[in-house]
This record gives sequence, structure tokens and C-alpha cells, in this order.
Amino acid sequence: MTDMIERKSDPYNAEPTPNALIERFLTPQALFYVRSHGAVPDLPADHRVEVSGTGVASHSFSVEELKSTFATHTVTAVLQCAGNRRTDLQQVAKTSGDPWDVGAIGNAEWTGVRLSDVLDAVGAPDASELFVGFTGADEVDVDGGEALFGVSIAMSKAREPDVLLAWAMNGEPLTPEHGAPLRMVVPGYAGVRSAKWLTRIEVRDTPSDAPIQAHDYKLFPADVTSDTVDWDEGLTINAMPLNAAICSPGSGETLPAGEVRIEGYAIAYDRRISRVEVSVNGGRDWQQATFADDPETRWSWRRWTLDATLGKGRQHLVVRAFDEAGQGQPERPDTMWNFAGYLCTAWHHVHVLVE
Repeated sequence: MTDMIERKSDPYNAEPTPNALIERFLTPQALFYVRSHGAVPDLPADHRVEVSGTGVASHSFSVEELKSTFATHTVTAVLQCAGNRRTDLQQVAKTSGDPWDVGAIGNAEWTGVRLSDVLDAVGAPDASELFVGFTGADEVDVDGGEALFGVSIAMSKAREPDVLLAWAMNGEPLTPEHGAPLRMVVPGYAGVRSAKWLTRIEVRDTPSDAPIQAHDYKLFPADVTSDTVDWDEGLTINAMPLNAAICSPGSGETLPAGEVRIEGYAIAYDRRISRVEVSVNGGRDWQQATFADDPETRWSWRRWTLDATLGKGRQHLVVRAFDEAGQGQPERPDTMWNFAGYLCTAWHHVHVLVE
């Protein structure tokens, strides 16, 4: 598809072009970024998910049984890769990971059943010290070894009402690359916690010991390298931070002089975006953008627009956002560089030529 940019062919990883990403409030499946850690498994429609673990009466469910046993719930939420905007950090110094631009993110309407309802049905304890692990059918390669995809979240997060076992996206059945027939959706958390091709849910005394959980998706300071890393010392990336990006015009575009519409997204998850500011002169002066969306859900992005007049020459556009607590984004990506290229939330810059 021409609106998708392939970042890796095997396994397939791709993001939409920025201008296509921002066209709609809800991102279509065909334009939703694809983050695969291994080959896409081919699971039958009657595939069953096992629920087991500490204090649990083990049981398994098919999608049809989930639909008939539990109340259906729908939530609108952004999923975002922890490596979104990694290219900005790679301009500071080399990092590991795919070179994501601003499109490793999408906003969709997810339909399924509440994880909390399923946990209650199997008698899972509601204990803050417990964790809930998710296993996928995909085999992943981490540190040269292969293992099934596995991650976990705290029981307190697992019991939030918007955490779903989802079978549909924007009212359509999930496609294979997005986790069919069943995936987790964990709003507000890095996309890696929303396990696809779900095979097992396990109540645990400890976090998952699968490689993706134990040896990946952790944040380290700039003086740590891939050669010196101690994975036990890293900050596990769960809740995602404030971010904003310009999606149109794109960096390197040539534009006619005069009025130009600048568009993008901003996301703050649990806090609301209060203000988005755009500069057309590299950050010296700022103008307040107008919101295109006012979503009721706390998990959605807010698209924004600004009509600005650009003179001829090379122009430097910048965006920054603020949440309802008045917190803003850091100015420079070099202040947050890390060897894995995670969580780039610095002001986003776009350079264009105006003729």
C-alpha cells in the first residue's frame, strides 16, 4: 500500500505516511502501524485462550464464548510504539531498533470484553502485589534467542475497566497483522503491552520472565550502552508520556509561498492536552493551534491545525504541547537519548522549502 512505509520486511514492520495518518480521528486498520516481533501466526477462528495462574480456576475461552459470556465493551484509545519518533534520537547518535518516524501510533475504536470481567470469572485475586502476564503465539528473537512473545502488567492496571481482550477494531474484525483473532488492548501503556495473537493469560506473583518483558522495552540513561546494559536496572516502559508531532507538511517538502495549513497530533493519555503551540521560525515565536477533535475518552489523541503564512526560503517548523497540569515537552532530543531509541518526546521539528 502506497500510504505505508515499510521499516522492516522480516518480520514486517510499517507505519503510515504522516499526512495519511492525520486524515481521520480514527485510524483505519489499513493505515495503523504494524509492529511485529516475529512472523505473523495463522490462528483459526475457534482458537482458545487459556486463563490460569495464582489463585485461578484454569479455564479456556474461544472468541465466541467470550462474546456470549461477558458484556461487550468498546473503548477509543491510542496505541503507540515506545520507539515512535526514534529517527529524531538517531540524528543525535546511533540507536538500535527500527527507524520509526512519527507514524508508529494510531487511534482506534476497540471492541471486546473487559479483562477484569474475565479475571473475576475465574476467581483471580484482586491483590495489588500480583501481575497479569500475556503470551502471544508469535516467536520473537531477543538477544539471539527465540521465545514466545510474553509481557505483563500490574494487577491494578489489569483491572482498569478499559483494558480489553479485543476482537474488533473500528467495528471490523481484527486482521492477522493486528492480532486476529484476539489481542490485548492496554490503553495508556506502550503498545508492546497490548499483546497480539493472545494464547494465554496468567496471574503471576512476579512480572513475566519472557525476554520481551525482561530484556527489552526498558529505559536507560545516556551513559549505558548495549554492551554495558544490566537489564535488571532499567525502567520498564509502561505508561507513555506527553508527545506531539507535525504530520503535514512533511520534512523536506516544497511548498508555495503564502498560507499553509500545518497539522498534527498531540497525546497525553491520562491527562488532557490543554494547549498546542507551533513555531514557524525555529522556536523563536509561537502561535497557538486549534484542536480538530475534542474526544470524551482520556486515551485518545487530539489532532490540531494551524493556518500560518510562510515566506519564501527554507522554513523551520516546530511543535510543542502542554497537558492540563502545565507540563510540556523537553526542547532537545539530545537530552533524552538512549541506546534503544525509546520515548522521544522532544519538540518535533520539520524543515520545508517555500518557493
